[in-house]
Amino acid sequence: MSVVKVIELNAASKTSMEDAVKVGLKKCAESVKNIKGAWVNEIKVVTDDGGSVIEWRVNLRVSFVVQ
Repeated sequence: MSVVKVIELNAASKTSMEDAVKVGLKKCAESVKNIKGAWVNEIKVVTDDGGSVIEWRVNLRVSFVVQ
């Protein structure tokens, strides 16, 4: 039987939502091993005064198998 733990983290990118997810997972993988998946809980954008998106932010729930 495996034990899976879920942690929550936030990540951001000036490029896209997909890039924010990739950045978050890559940074997480530096200290967390056996990552099995992630859920995007929340998506937020930061805009300038004209309404243009200047930053994408995501809230992720990352699951990994505990050794």
